[in-house]
This record gives sequence, C-alpha cells and structure tokens, in this order.
Amino acid sequence: MHHLSDEMKACVDNCLACYRECLLMAMGHCLEMGGKHTEPQHFKLMMACAEICRTSAHFMLIGSEHHKHVCGQCAEICAQCAEDCERVGDMESCVGACRRCAESCTKMAA
Repeated sequence: MHHLSDEMKACVDNCLACYRECLLMAMGHCLEMGGKHTEPQHFKLMMACAEICRTSAHFMLIGSEHHKHVCGQCAEICAQCAEDCERVGDMESCVGACRRCAESCTKMAA
C-alpha cells in the first residue's frame, strides 16, 4: 500500500472540492443564471476543470507516478477557470476552490 504525504492528501482534498464546486456551480448557478454564465467557452472550461480535478485526485490516490503531469495540467486549467469565473462574476466560491486547487497542484507538479 502506498502512503500519501500530508501535502498530497491536502491536494487530493482540494482537487475533489474543486471538482464538486465546479460541477455544482455549473449545473446549478450557471444554468439558472444563463447569459454569460452559459457561454459555451465558459461552460466548457468549467466542465474541463471539474474533470481534470477529478482525474488529478484519482492519479494521486492510485499512486501513479504520472500524477505530476496531470497536476501540472490541472493547475493550469484551474487558474484559467478561476480567472474566467471572476470575469463572469458572482462565482466567488468557484474562484476560491479553483485557486486553492491550482496552488496545491502546482506544488504536486514540481
């Protein structure tokens, strides 16, 4: 059995929290708000962000040495998603979750 460092456990938690936040925010808030909240580019970015977060957590949990590559991509997508959610507005919880995930995935990718 492989052991997760505290830093990796925190990253897994941040990834799963971001996955949950992006999905809930997109499927609830964004669909209800419409307008710029459902612009294809924004909505696809949120879906991509949710999925890469879930994938990053999965790679760390299974102990794959490839987690560094996935976390690097995750950090990039989360940073982009945070920026876009900020642009759209009224999405602070999503912005925060994305930023926390980007920060911990950047550490994991190093």
